[in-house]
Amino acid sequence: MIWINPSDERVAAVFEVEHTTSIYSGIVRLLDLALGGSAEASRGLYLVAPDQREADVRAQLARPAFSRIGELRVRFLPYSELEQHRHSMARFGQSMKAIEAVARSLG
Repeated sequence: MIWINPSDERVAAVFEVEHTTSIYSGIVRLLDLALGGSAEASRGLYLVAPDQREADVRAQLARPAFSRIGELRVRFLPYSELEQHRHSMARFGQSMKAIEAVARSLG
């Protein structure tokens, strides 16, 4: 999913949702977009997945093939954080601030 900022029509964030598909494939899709697109596409990169897949995400990011991904500040957004905070985000959120507050650093 790509979040477009309505005020300037620029990419604010990219969310790769990995429910049952491969974490590896999701990371590759994020990298393709970040490295092949515009500079603003790499500002907010999120892997969204069930909480129990966080270890899988971290294990994939530890692979040598993804050694430079830390420079892109990819973050993990677990389902539980979205579930717990979704009403507040919908009510008060107008920017990426709420998402950034609940996302977990992977670096």
